[in-house]
Amino acid sequence: MPEVHPLTQADTETELGVESTDEATRPHEVVADLEQPARHVRVFGSRAFFRLWLAQVVSATGDWLGLIAITALAASLGSGSEGVAIGLVLAARIGPGFFLAPVAGVFADRLDRRKLMVACDVGRAAVLVTLPFVDSIAGLVLASFVLEVFTLLWTPAKEATVPNLVPPERLASTNSLSLVAAYGTFPIGAALFALLSRVATLLSDAPSIDALRLNQEGLAFFVDAGTFLVAAAIVWSLDIPRRTPRERESSRRVELGHALRDVKEGWEFAFVNPTVRAVNLGLATGLVGGGMLVPLGAVFSNVVLDAGETGFGLLVLALGLGVGTGVLTISLLQSRLDKRRLFTEAVLASGVLLLVAATLSSLYVVVLMVGLLGVCAGVIYVLGFTLLHENVEDDLRGRAFGALYTMVRLCVLLSLLVGPLLAQLLDGASSGLVDREVSVAGVSLFLPGVRLTLWLAGLVIIGAGIIAARSFRAADRAAAEVAS
Repeated sequence: MPEVHPLTQADTETELGVESTDEATRPHEVVADLEQPARHVRVFGSRAFFRLWLAQVVSATGDWLGLIAITALAASLGSGSEGVAIGLVLAARIGPGFFLAPVAGVFADRLDRRKLMVACDVGRAAVLVTLPFVDSIAGLVLASFVLEVFTLLWTPAKEATVPNLVPPERLASTNSLSLVAAYGTFPIGAALFALLSRVATLLSDAPSIDALRLNQEGLAFFVDAGTFLVAAAIVWSLDIPRRTPRERESSRRVELGHALRDVKEGWEFAFVNPTVRAVNLGLATGLVGGGMLVPLGAVFSNVVLDAGETGFGLLVLALGLGVGTGVLTISLLQSRLDKRRLFTEAVLASGVLLLVAATLSSLYVVVLMVGLLGVCAGVIYVLGFTLLHENVEDDLRGRAFGALYTMVRLCVLLSLLVGPLLAQLLDGASSGLVDREVSVAGVSLFLPGVRLTLWLAGLVIIGAGIIAARSFRAADRAAAEVAS
């Protein structure tokens, strides 16, 4: 009998209220309903993933709200040195990923993922309700660190669960929807924070208002805690398909003595498996281009384009619109695509586009190039996650995503921190060697450090694209040898 995807039985039995039977004995009306599933099931791939997506939307909205509130509270507590205070708090949100993401992947592969996600959401809610009463930067840094640990545990568990909830042909669409849930909720979180300012004003005359800390930041933390409790309730209600006997046996407990072995196994798989290696390199280094535009975009707009803040705003807008366009396009055309080929081409194209954008000096042409770069970034993100979902076995999936998130964080940190430092160093070298200008075929080319840095980033991305293409070819050769 052919293998039945979890969606077929789990969603059908839940939605129609019938017991699983053979096709020949199943009532005709049940078969008709299978042929015409509900609209949200057609869009999201399954009812279970739709609910998981709702949980992600709710928790992501709260996460953005909480991040804004934490930043505001850090600025308030660090009066006189606001920048340092905010930097410390944000570092507490970025730093743990380098060390704990691989270990988090082990937990996602060894524990019950539904219970793990619920425990993380409840844990985040518990931390958030204490934040209104934190009166020191040290306490805020500690709370941010703990919140990030829970997030690191939740994310690989969620990613490892997705392929068990939707059919393979819907993975590209579900990853697009996950991207929308993760980043498209930022405006909602920002709007909620602004609204809570009005609520705090209305409550300002209420008794015991100071004791309850019901100011704007305090209300935001309480609302954020509520969003995580709602998300926990949704995840708890999910009927996640049972894993294989081997996977259930391995997930009974996490033995600390075997943790390092499990982490090593995950990292070896991430770099030895040619498909996973290609995706990790493409996704991580592809972020260098987009990440570089954040700290260096304003400098490039001022120094090269002479467009100031207006030019920087246009560059950021073009990048965001491009990402959205790429995600939407992949969602619509997923069934007709050669995912591996398009992934490689998108990585190579993003490197070339970054090189071209950094070379030009016309604002609107550069904006167009950056918009196309955003399209490639959206394609890389969605196809990268889809390829991992399709090519990694369930018992390794959590660790594979843990390794990916570690590499992504490293590249983002390089973009945000190393990029500006490198631009400054290269600017000094260019000024000393060629007075920041060279002539090519009679045409003068301005060579500030920011342009040289973006060129270097583009070359790194192109190199990663070449390595990814070779890795995919190695995967094809290995599959051919196994088949023969």
